[in-house]
Amino acid sequence: MASVSDTLTNQYQRLVDTVNSRPRQTASTASAIALTLSLAWVLNDFRAWKAFGTGGTPPTWAGYWRMTKLRVNRLLLFGKDDLSDPSPLSSAGPGYLDANAIPARKGPRPGVMARTMPQRQVPFKPGTVEPGVEDRVRDMMATFAAKHSSVLELRPSKTEGGSTDAIYAKPILETLNERAKNNKMLGTEIAHAHPAEGSLHVWLSEADARIVVEKGWGLRFPLAFIDKGWAMVYAPRTMAEVDVVERIVKAGIAWIAGVEV
Repeated sequence: MASVSDTLTNQYQRLVDTVNSRPRQTASTASAIALTLSLAWVLNDFRAWKAFGTGGTPPTWAGYWRMTKLRVNRLLLFGKDDLSDPSPLSSAGPGYLDANAIPARKGPRPGVMARTMPQRQVPFKPGTVEPGVEDRVRDMMATFAAKHSSVLELRPSKTEGGSTDAIYAKPILETLNERAKNNKMLGTEIAHAHPAEGSLHVWLSEADARIVVEKGWGLRFPLAFIDKGWAMVYAPRTMAEVDVVERIVKAGIAWIAGVEV
């Protein structure tokens, strides 16, 4: 028969074992919760990445991890690089935009998606865009190509992996910019619009890209190995803003095709 002393000793040991096991249980539970939340975030981010266009990267998990590594590397190496800062762009050289005729964009800059590629803005809230604006942006590339068929052609955007149409300068043009002849990434692509939220990418002269960023109409492109004139232009909200965006695209046509339209 166990003595009182033995009984108390056993009870004490069980109490010690219980106390010692709780931190391990708590840590295990916390790790499981963190893992579940992380997986949920990744899945949601992957879906959002595909929904807004993948910037020409295959819409697969392999493509997503490739873009995620690019995003992390940029955050670590260029974390303080503000793409709304025009100072890295030179104001020297050719230009087709009159800075005095381009108004400053009204209101704050729209938010941008928290990833390097694809470069996208946060969509406007329903009801904040004038009727007809989205249709006009959607048809903009086809309209330019139809009006200026001797200079432009409409083809799936190479830089967007064929997910939207782009206008290209015809490669037979004698006035074609030498940069377009020798640029393997952009080729003769001038501009495309993003169907998901209405922003655009336009290839401008560096001086014109600076005006676009300075006036609040867009951002620099985040990848250093792409020509500095390749700029993101915010989605317009009004018909008057579409007019400005069209002037920006026309400047891109003049720069790459060598023909003012």
